[in-house]
Amino acid sequence: MFNIYGRFCYWNFQVSRQSGFAFLCSEIKRVRVVRRADGYGDQFCIDVERTEQFIPTGKAIGIDVGLNHFYTDSDGNTIPNPRYLRKSEKALKRLQKRISRKKKGSSNRKKASNKLGRKHLKVSRQRKDFAVKTALCAVKSNDFVAYEELQVRNMVKNHKLAKSISDAGWDQFAQWLQYFGKIYGKTLIAVAPQYTSQDCSTCGNTVKKSLSIRTHICSCGAVLDRDHNASLNILAKGLKQAGITLNTVGHTEINAWGQTDLYSLVAASTSKSTD
Repeated sequence: MFNIYGRFCYWNFQVSRQSGFAFLCSEIKRVRVVRRADGYGDQFCIDVERTEQFIPTGKAIGIDVGLNHFYTDSDGNTIPNPRYLRKSEKALKRLQKRISRKKKGSSNRKKASNKLGRKHLKVSRQRKDFAVKTALCAVKSNDFVAYEELQVRNMVKNHKLAKSISDAGWDQFAQWLQYFGKIYGKTLIAVAPQYTSQDCSTCGNTVKKSLSIRTHICSCGAVLDRDHNASLNILAKGLKQAGITLNTVGHTEINAWGQTDLYSLVAASTSKSTD
């Protein structure tokens, strides 16, 4: 346990007999004291190998992130976009007005500025909490996850969508996907996002459409939600990139060739790529 008084950190290490873990000074590689709007905090960097046991599910999904829904997977399931910043905009504007009305250099202005900082910090923590829980659920529920490798830094150059894209936190979500994938030993594949929305997931033909068109309609008879179609293409790209061939397109609970499960296929393809 630890307590922080001002800028000084006092340590008190305890050993738990039940868990068998002892946090010794030699295990801590770096300690950093940080200051946030809500006070001081500290960060510990400890060299510990973390692994979690899991039960293979035999499932694979492709994930397409968006602004209408946070993401749509290849099974057609959608996760609502929480839009934490948008929901807090009125409160943020009100707090910003209070700052502008205070005299510069006064204690009241500092207090108002601190309240604004606390509100921004809350929004940031809400976004992080959502990304962590959503990524963990996606990784634990599937053995194979394919997602888009988006260049968010370039996408926010569009001033009409920059705020919504930043509020969604796609980059943070992708980072937590990779982190939990390593911990649980799952296979995560990042695929190029080009033509995932334009190509038909059924026949492969290109159906050009603008961002305002939300339904994919192809001459082959396929009628799908735009994001659902993209997630199926992402899954197909990810499986192809991993060297996995399935006998049923778009079916995510598969026993390929009727003799093995998806987890075995992923493990085999991964071992071949490392040899």
